[in-house]
Order: sequence, then C-alpha cells, then structure tokens
Amino acid sequence: MNQLRWDPTLGEWVAYATHRQDRTFLPPAEYCPLDPTKPGGFPTEVPRESYDIAVFENKFPSFTPDAPEPDGEGGALTPTAAGRGICEVVLYSEDHYSTLATMPEGRIRDLVEVWADRYGELGALPYVEYVFIFENKGEAIGVTLHHPHGQIYAYPFVPPRPKKELEAAREHRDGTGNCLHCDLLAGELEDGRRVVAEGEHFVAFVPFYAHFPYEAHVYTRRCAPSISDLGAAERRDLARVLKRLLVGYDDLFGFSLPYMMVMHQAPTDGGDHEGVAHFHIEFYPPNRTADKLKYLAGSETGAGAFVVDVLPENTAGTLRKAIGGAGA
Repeated sequence: MNQLRWDPTLGEWVAYATHRQDRTFLPPAEYCPLDPTKPGGFPTEVPRESYDIAVFENKFPSFTPDAPEPDGEGGALTPTAAGRGICEVVLYSEDHYSTLATMPEGRIRDLVEVWADRYGELGALPYVEYVFIFENKGEAIGVTLHHPHGQIYAYPFVPPRPKKELEAAREHRDGTGNCLHCDLLAGELEDGRRVVAEGEHFVAFVPFYAHFPYEAHVYTRRCAPSISDLGAAERRDLARVLKRLLVGYDDLFGFSLPYMMVMHQAPTDGGDHEGVAHFHIEFYPPNRTADKLKYLAGSETGAGAFVVDVLPENTAGTLRKAIGGAGA
C-alpha cells in the first residue's frame, strides 16, 4: 500500500508504505543485492556481471506510479491521496567497499550527469512536483545496505523542508529583488571564516546557522535553479568541490564519516521559481566528535528547535584544515 494522509496540525502530507517493513536489512557482503550478478552467484538487483553507475526503481518504494486512490478512509480534516510517485536507487559503483570519497573525481563527474538526467526525466512526469536526490551513508544514519548508493524520490508534492525554504526565498526576493541564496553566499564569502572549499563555480561552507556541528552546504555561485541548468564547466567543478569536501570529511576524524546528503533545487510543479530556487547540496553528518553523535531528541524532534554545542566558526576551521590536509 502506498498512501498519503494529511496532517492538518502541520499542514503537510505523511506517506505510508506498509510493504517497506520487509525490505532487506544489512545482509552479509556476499549477499548484497546491489552488487553485480556474477555467473553462478547470488542473483542481485543488477542482472549483469559489471557496471559503472546503475539506476533502477526501488524494490520497496515509498511511492509508486500506479498507486490506487485510497478507499473510504480519511475525513474533512484528514483527507487521503494516492501515494503516486517514483523511487529510484542510484548505484555509484560496483565496488561494494567504496564510497563517494574514495571514488575518482571522474566517477563523481559521471554521477552529476546521471543526477541531472534523472531530475529532468522524472520532473517531466505530470504527477511529480519535486525531485529529491539524496544519500544516506553509514549505520549511524540508519542505512539498511552498505553498498555505495543514493536514492531519488519523485514526490507528488513539494516536501515540507524545501517548501519552507522556497517560501523564505520568495519572501526575500519580493522584498529585496535579490535571490536569498545568492545573498547568503555573498555574505559567507565576504566573512570567509566558514568557507571550507572553493572552486571556480561552487563554494562549500559551514552555514552561519548550521543545525549540525559539521554541516556543510555546497552552493553554485551562479543562480542556477536546478542541477539540469548547470553547464559543463559547472558540473566538472561541482564534482571537484564534492570530492574535496568528502575526502576532508573522512580525514576529519580518521574514518569514513556518516552523513545525509540532500539536494535542494527547483520544484517541477510548473510554478515560477526564478530568483527563488538556487541549486545547492546540504550535508548533515551526525558526528559532533569522533565518538559522539548529535541526536535529534526532544527539542529538535518535538519542538523543531535545534540546539548545537559548538559554533560553526570553530567547526568550519577544523573541517577546512582537514580538507586542506587531504590533498584532494
């Protein structure tokens, strides 16, 4: 069952996908369903002996393109809707033990092309309003498969966090005539203390208002609404800056750092997002030290108010030093 239920207290949809309870959970490496299928070996989700990057629909999707309309449930305050959309899995490499940080820059460059292709194709579907590209990395984040991969959710609505961000950006544009994210980036570049990596077209920084100690945002210098709007030079530079940041993350504490990586960009709902949507990538690593995690407890989860133990200026300096020493 794929179903949406409206939460009238927060004004947002909640998705239900009951079949996901049975999805694969941390199998032994030799039975990883994301590895290539070897002759005479364990049959996987990829029916070929090798691959570079692979994309396929999730076997346990949160949304499906043929989800039926719910029958006889809900009410005036709590309507329901079909959980119509698409969920894809993006395999970064056939190497089960690799990560984005350990892959060559060229592979990340190819991945940028894949992300752009999927954004364009999924966003063109009439029932898709937002294409959300993301990666959950590490057991601390709750991953169920260790193989290097990301996911793409093609939502039938604009999800709450990007929606709130877009509303703030629209209000800023209407009040100042400027792009909110362009102004934020200009401020970070002028201050300089939180900038951790710079390229010709992209900048990585720990935002002034970071919710996680080592949170980092990667902004395009140009006001490009989506990854599809990036030119060839910009895509190369995005791969370069991502590589530097990811290697620096791993050098930060001396191990492969868990994180959530999420892309924020223009909705595909046909609305006017010029000067409002500004393509960027956000990273949320849960570690506040090498052996301590930032848990989302009562204030964060129940009240939606983050409390952080260390200032972004301090963590940015530590991360910048790790990136500089990584030699990426």
